This record gives sequence, structure tokens and C-alpha cells, in this order.
Amino acid sequence: MAKHIGILTSGGDCPGLNAAIRGVCKAGIGNFDMQFLGFKNGFNGLCHDRHVKIDGDMLSGILTDGGTILGTSRDKPHRMPIGGKMRDMTDAIVDTYERNHLDVLLCLGGGGTQKNALHLKKAGLNVATLPKTIDNDVAETDITFGYDTALNTATEAIDKVHSTATSHSRVIVVEIMGHRAGWLALESGLAGGADVILLPEIPYDPESVAESIRNRGKAGKHFSIIAVAEGAMTKEQSVTINQLVAEKEAADSKKKKEAISQELTAFHRDHVNHTQDLTRTLEKLTGCESRLTILGHIQRGGTPSPTDRALATKLGAICAQYLADGGNGDMLAVKGSEIVPVPLEKVAGNKKLVPLDHPLIKAARLVGTGFGDC
Repeated sequence: MAKHIGILTSGGDCPGLNAAIRGVCKAGIGNFDMQFLGFKNGFNGLCHDRHVKIDGDMLSGILTDGGTILGTSRDKPHRMPIGGKMRDMTDAIVDTYERNHLDVLLCLGGGGTQKNALHLKKAGLNVATLPKTIDNDVAETDITFGYDTALNTATEAIDKVHSTATSHSRVIVVEIMGHRAGWLALESGLAGGADVILLPEIPYDPESVAESIRNRGKAGKHFSIIAVAEGAMTKEQSVTINQLVAEKEAADSKKKKEAISQELTAFHRDHVNHTQDLTRTLEKLTGCESRLTILGHIQRGGTPSPTDRALATKLGAICAQYLADGGNGDMLAVKGSEIVPVPLEKVAGNKKLVPLDHPLIKAARLVGTGFGDC
């Protein structure tokens, strides 16, 4: 039975992290005589052995708090910023693990965290993970905690811009987070009654979006709401990115791969402004006054929803039982009403994207929502 557990939160913050910390620690301390060391600011704190002992007092009152009491960062064990350079600090992390006599390291995070945890598993550590992210794109789990709260925030924002859109007969473009997966934009757009939803999984034509707006005008509806995932691309951009990815995979030298990687990095850097470009383009194509609202990090913040509190607590508590039973090497995933262990090898490096035949897409099309693809 695991007795000494290290725990950290890594990657972007999201609502429900504190609830998950509370769930696993309260269950572990109260039922299995476990001791928990919390490492500050993700893998960076693990590298430098910045830790705090987690006790009942520390857990009191955090269930409803957003963010994470442990802090977080996006630092990777094998690419840690040290002295102005990126260094492989895996050995230092192994030393911290052994020095503190840990039986298991529990990592709470999204896709990047799953890859980093697998890296440490391959380095010989006992690790386990819980899936969090507002993007809901972690592979092998039905849902991640943090998603429901962000969904409520994004939906409420779409609800609110309806009034200004109708008052001024405007087109309002709402940029929604989700990285390169469209779950958040799709569900909030559908729930908020967006007229067009643009997803990374469905490359769009700006002229098709403009045609949807013009058709609404002909029907006497002089405003439109366009929900856009931050990773959405035009058909032309999609062709470009797919060509670059294919060239990188086919490259026969490290130098060529690095050159293409730089092109990909430049593409994604420039793509950050794509919703501004889209808003200007739609105003030009339709003659309708168009405005952009970028929701940004408000989607990460705030009090977690009851659904996220319950989900994070369930994941944490069942994880404590899993660790007590000697489990490690897995992510605890949501499968229907059950929590099941999934090997990290099946999770790391994979993304859960929106299937093109998903019922939400079918429902949206049936009620007349456009996706800019026809």
C-alpha cells in the first residue's frame, strides 16, 4: 500500500483543482493513513523540492475555491528553464522523489501533464494522474474536471452578447478557448444559440459564414452570433498546416524537421489573431457592423460549478483507493458512471477531438446552425 504520496498540479489552471486535491487527500488521510507532500508550481517545484505537507487545516474551505493552492506552471521535467537555458532535470526530479521517500507521485493536469508523467514513469518513478482541463480534450476519458465550469462561463457570455447584438444589429464574433479541440465552442455555442459555430475539426470558408449572415438578414434577422474556437482554421489554413505536418513526418534529417517545426511555430503564433481577421472579413463581406469578444482567461477562473466539484471529488477519492490498492502508472478516467484506470501509454500524446458525426454537431445542423463548411 502506498503511504507517502507526492502531489502536484501542472499546466493551465482550471476550476476543480482544489476540489480534486481535497478529495484525494481527505480520503487518503482519513481512510488509508496516507501522508501527502504538495509540490509547488508543478514540475518546477518537484525539481527544486519546494514542498509543503498537506494536512486537514490546509484542505479546509478549498472545495469552492478556483485555481490551485499548490500553484502551477507549464515547465517540463526534460525542458526546465534553469539559468537562462532549457535543461533536462529528470535526474533532479528522481532525486527529489527518492529523498522524500515517495511511493507515488500524483499529477493533476491535461494533455501535457500526461506526457510529462509518462516521461517520469519511463524514468522509473511510480506515477498516477487525474485528468483536468477546460478544453475537455484529454484522451481516454469522457470528461475532464474544469470543463463544466468553463462551459457555463462561455455560455453565459454568449447569452449576454445577444442583447448588444440585437440592439445594434451587429455581428458579434465570440472567441472561445479549447486549444485545438472544439468541445467548448461547440457545446457553449449550441447552448447559447449561436448562429454559426467554427471548430478546429471543421475547416471553414469565410464566404460561407458571410452567406449565413446574409441569409439571416433576408429572413428579417439583423444580428448574428458567431462562436469561434481559438483553434478554428479556414480551409486554406488547414491545407497549409496539414502540408507542413506531412512534410515534417516525411523529413529525412533532423535539420529539416527543425526547420519545419519553426514554420509550424510561426504559423500558430500568427494564428493567434485569426478571430480579429475573421471579424474584419465578415464586416467587409456582409456590410454589417461586426465586433469581436475574446473571452480569454475568464473561462479558467471562478468558483467551480457543482458538477465540477462533484466530479473532482469523486476522481480524487477513488484515486486514493486506487493508490491504497497499490495502483500506479495510470490515469484515472471517467467512463460512463465509473472511474477506471487507463495506462498512461494510451493517453499521452493523444487528443480527444470532436468527431464529425457527434450528436451535438448533428443537432446543431438540424436546428439551422452553420459551421462555415458549405
